[in-house]
Amino acid sequence: MLSSPWARFYSNSCCLCCHVRTGTILLGVWYLIINSVVLLILLSALTDPDQYHLTSAELGGEFEFMDDANMCIATAISLLMILICAMATYGAYKQHAAWIIPFFCYQIFDFALNTLVAISVLVYPSTIQDYLRQLPTNFPYKEEIMSVNPTCLVVIILLFISIILAFKGYLISCVWNCYRYINSRNNSDVLVYITTNDTAVLLPPYDDPVNGAAKDPPPPYVSA
Repeated sequence: MLSSPWARFYSNSCCLCCHVRTGTILLGVWYLIINSVVLLILLSALTDPDQYHLTSAELGGEFEFMDDANMCIATAISLLMILICAMATYGAYKQHAAWIIPFFCYQIFDFALNTLVAISVLVYPSTIQDYLRQLPTNFPYKEEIMSVNPTCLVVIILLFISIILAFKGYLISCVWNCYRYINSRNNSDVLVYITTNDTAVLLPPYDDPVNGAAKDPPPPYVSA
């Protein structure tokens, strides 16, 4: 019997001791807490703009930190993320596989963005120095970071991004395995429900391939 080449990566456990369903619930709750905190900060910034307002002189550039339009967009994204994380948590807890799909798609999108960042750093390493120059003058450890050898700085950043990508990839596999586990469990429950009910299957008359004449069907099959 042939199996999918991805079946070797399927596992019901994650983090060495936790079930994938429990791990997905914990991951959804963690993302839910983070996005809730971000939403509270954004709402407080909208209610009191002067508290989080940074002038262009403080940033060392000719732009403002966050205007009202960007704040509204960030708030909408935070609300959407809270909804997606809540759906994933509820879907893993109630074993509804379809509710996990939006969170899984978000993970794939986030992984793709981080991959593009790693590729851009690898292809255009000079952009790191340009980005550091645009930071505010009072940014912590700005001078120390800029004094590092550019090649070593690129290697350190790529190593850091690679660790993040490996961790995100592992979380993606945990959520995907949880989706497969719930999906297969629901399908097996349907099969068990069908086979545990007494059903009689009546077969129509069939032709005898040897004599070429119609014969009566066998007695009905009754499942236990």
